[in-house]
Amino acid sequence: MNTPSPEPRSGPTTALRLRRWLLRLCVLVVLGLVATWAWHQPFLATPRAVWSLYRQPPPTWLVVPVQGVRARQIADTFGAPRGASRRHAGVDIFGKRGTPVLSATAGVVASIREGGLGGRQVWILGPAGERHYYAHLQDWRPGLEEGQIVPAGTVLGFVGDSGNAKGTPPHLHYGIYGKDGAYDPLPLLRATR
Repeated sequence: MNTPSPEPRSGPTTALRLRRWLLRLCVLVVLGLVATWAWHQPFLATPRAVWSLYRQPPPTWLVVPVQGVRARQIADTFGAPRGASRRHAGVDIFGKRGTPVLSATAGVVASIREGGLGGRQVWILGPAGERHYYAHLQDWRPGLEEGQIVPAGTVLGFVGDSGNAKGTPPHLHYGIYGKDGAYDPLPLLRATR
């Protein structure tokens, strides 16, 4: 008794495999077009700006962040002792109470908060992902919001003495934090164009 040998199972035909491959390709193209369209919409402006900032090199010069103050008027206090256990991680820029504080670089407003040593403060995410710290503000500029894209020179707030600066002459504490921590901003302020 001969048993019939099973018919070889035939897989998908070449035409069927080609149709499946073309369908997958079409889905990928449509998804790519949708992603490209979405990336250019206004609701993704902040993520686009952050992406661009992280891809930029660190700045080679900065705008002096207190209106009307020249870089040569700023004392080099970076690293000076502050109490027994810490060092000054920025520079103090003195000005009249209420003088506008400007963004030293283009960036995105990462944080607006009040508390701790800095009192009223603003953090800006700048080129190369560096964080720019503006502290001891009297107040913030009305309408300033986290996620807002700001060009260099944008008013962020006003010189004051909030936080642990209470009772001292009004000033801005300005610091920059790169990938290795705080570094002295004064050389970049003195390189201002």
